[in-house]
Amino acid sequence: MIPVLATPSIPAMSDEAIGRVREFEKAVMQREQMPIVTRHMIHAGMYARTIKIPAGVVITGALIKRATILIMNGCVHIATEGGEQVGGEQVFEGYNIIAASAHRKLAFFAHTDTYITAIFPTEASSVTDAESEMTDEVDLLVSRHSENIAQITGE
Repeated sequence: MIPVLATPSIPAMSDEAIGRVREFEKAVMQREQMPIVTRHMIHAGMYARTIKIPAGVVITGALIKRATILIMNGCVHIATEGGEQVGGEQVFEGYNIIAASAHRKLAFFAHTDTYITAIFPTEASSVTDAESEMTDEVDLLVSRHSENIAQITGE
């Protein structure tokens, strides 16, 4: 039998915690926005999107309506549920594979260059359709305002 290990996860957030991230986001959006390249892949019924958050950069994400697997490599603080200001905080260092629940809106601060890949199952055949499955806030996605690199295999 393979042992099941406890691993970090990002749970669904309360509407109150999401509201705190939205308030923080208003301040972040007043600052100059850094272009961030999004790499997309649709393959074998899965959609993966990867961004690199440069060291020292703060970003907020759209409200995610799908459970995803997050793969992160770097050092990043993430505002999540609870806490006094934006919300609770989780710090991820190195290489992590994380179960992330639906109904979350996160704020990220990268201490080092940090790569984040989100993966979820999809029947979409285009990046636009996959992004619409992931969030109703597609206009907030960096991919709608910066460079994109996409690979759609058709498998």
